[in-house]
Amino acid sequence: MRRPWNIINCPVYSLATYQEGVVNMNICTYVTAVSRKPKLYTIAIYKGTKTLENLQQSTLSVLQFLNKQHTSLIRPLGKKSGYKYNKATYLKKKNLLVSWQRKEVLPNCNAYLLLEKLSVTTTGDHELFFFKVVKYNTQSEQDMLMFQDLIDQRIIL
Repeated sequence: MRRPWNIINCPVYSLATYQEGVVNMNICTYVTAVSRKPKLYTIAIYKGTKTLENLQQSTLSVLQFLNKQHTSLIRPLGKKSGYKYNKATYLKKKNLLVSWQRKEVLPNCNAYLLLEKLSVTTTGDHELFFFKVVKYNTQSEQDMLMFQDLIDQRIIL
């Protein structure tokens, strides 16, 4: 029997963070829209990560709604530490970076949200960030990568 937090089928995202112009990306599933006016999101970021360090030192990031074609990126972006593995170099070698709002992002995401950090709260093994949506662009509503897809592909057990 699965744990309760693994029985829901939520979208899979990648949060792009930037430090001195260099992109780092992680995989997020603890993401929730919490307000429409103003448009606000919360994202839980695991402690001790390069993403957390980047968020502590910057204001803007990009939330990317992943497409099923991004499934092969789950392991390099989500299972490898940005401290030990240069994700920007990996993505550049694979020609997997494009520009949106003058930020490097993955191509062909279902949607992009430019986020401005508002606040952060410590919550167990994650930090809970609140963000204001500055800009957004929806590319497609088809083939969204979902949590169940990761289970079906045995990426998450």
